[in-house]
Amino acid sequence: MKHDSPGRVSLSAEVYEAALSQWAQRSTQSRGRERDEEPCRLRTAFQRDRDRIVHSKSFRRLKHKTQVFISPEGDHYRTRLTHTLEVSGIARTIARACRLNEDLVEAISLGHDLGHTPFGHAGENVIDRLLRYEGLEGFEHIRQILRVVEVRENDGTGLNLTWEVRDGIRHHTGEQRPATLEGRIVHFSDRIAYINHDIDDALRAGLITEADLPREPLRLLGRTGSDRIDRLVHDLVDQSYETGDVRQSPEVSEAMDSLRTFLFQTVYVRSLEMADERRVAAMITQLMEHFVENPQALPTSSQTPIGGSRADLLRAATDHIAGMTDRYAQRVYMDLFIPRCWAGP
Repeated sequence: MKHDSPGRVSLSAEVYEAALSQWAQRSTQSRGRERDEEPCRLRTAFQRDRDRIVHSKSFRRLKHKTQVFISPEGDHYRTRLTHTLEVSGIARTIARACRLNEDLVEAISLGHDLGHTPFGHAGENVIDRLLRYEGLEGFEHIRQILRVVEVRENDGTGLNLTWEVRDGIRHHTGEQRPATLEGRIVHFSDRIAYINHDIDDALRAGLITEADLPREPLRLLGRTGSDRIDRLVHDLVDQSYETGDVRQSPEVSEAMDSLRTFLFQTVYVRSLEMADERRVAAMITQLMEHFVENPQALPTSSQTPIGGSRADLLRAATDHIAGMTDRYAQRVYMDLFIPRCWAGP
């Protein structure tokens, strides 16, 4: 793993990192990047990673990607972008309170969902099934995120992010813990954000009522989303400050897990029913078949060499479809498969 080439680190960065906790990950101690780069005199390596993510095409597309509700008509439902921004805000609050590296936390937060498909979990499920049916490794959004930042962005060269940011992205969910405390903060912040805003959106959509919510977690954490986030953030800071770990108290952890289980068993199932997952599956299946059979229709960045195997074609089609927004996938489908009205001479 290569480091940024030697150079003068800005005084502001030195002052900022000198004030961090002994447990914080400092940019000057980063494991570096895949490719050598000259350092910036004004920004730390983690600040540069954050900026690269924000300026990437994949980040911009998050504004039209499903969080829970597919292409919602209302203006106030969350998208992948608003979810990402909420995670970032929660994570930065925790990092600052614990004197950990806010720049690293922000970069991981902003990049943690770049590989999600259109139509949320419904889209991911159908791509996964299609690839497994072909005898290939299934689709997982975490692997796709890493593919986006390491390969897909910048016309195939990737964003060349630091090891710590990529590790935090890789392990923001799942059983394996991130290597840095900052990565662990994002792991918790992601759950704090989606548990509470998905409840809020589900209530707004009429999928559930207040009476449906489990009582015990609300008794401990609070009845409103704002109260619950405040309680969860304070608990995490109180339990983690200067301990060399990021953790929750047992009772708060149990309450949050109970709400998460409720969402998976109730809200997400109902949201898929409301969206008619079968139609999403039919749309993505037809798009996949079209691009595999007509690889010349893929954008240049996704095309495979002449004579590529079926596995290569499926990989290229997956990259293209996974990068689509909900509305773009719908528009492409309409253009390809829905007859147009004849306007006459």
